[in-house]
Amino acid sequence: MPRPREFDEDRVVLAIRDEFWDKGYAATSMDDLLRVSGLGKGSLYGAFGDKRSLFLRVLRAYDDANLLMLHERLASAARGIDVVHEFMLGPTGDPTGATARRGCLLANSNAELATCTPDVAAEARRTYDAIATILTSALERAQREGDLDPDADPAEIARAVLAAQLGVIALGRTGMDVDALTTMAQSALARLLPVPTQ
Repeated sequence: MPRPREFDEDRVVLAIRDEFWDKGYAATSMDDLLRVSGLGKGSLYGAFGDKRSLFLRVLRAYDDANLLMLHERLASAARGIDVVHEFMLGPTGDPTGATARRGCLLANSNAELATCTPDVAAEARRTYDAIATILTSALERAQREGDLDPDADPAEIARAVLAAQLGVIALGRTGMDVDALTTMAQSALARLLPVPTQ
């Protein structure tokens, strides 16, 4: 009969997530993961498997948490268009620039690994498709609320907003000034969201 785990699994997963997020997959060693988790090698492998399995688990948990937050935001938002604006401006929300420089774990991982790790590419496609679906729902709501041109294609705009936000994330990783990133994001929104004609 297996012994019950004697550690806080959620805490360990978050600590490991942050290590991968800060360093990237390749630069994170098993010694790093043992250090931040506080576990011995046998416990870490026994609970989570090898480095690759652990990384994929952490990435899926990160993506699922972000999708849940976006769903909840759409459900609670006063207007659908607000969700789209907040999504686009999210990477610029920290005035210190630290959030922008850290980037997004999924975007960072996709840039590092997608061409050589099919599981990461598949996870990115799954998550980006889900984000586009939520943004499409927000834009359809914006049309009903009179904030978006009724002739616009919500699905097409949602994909364009996603692509633009990923561009902002990529530029934020370079250390670009937050004010410049914010202006860029606002400019993209102004061009991507046609307003109804009076």
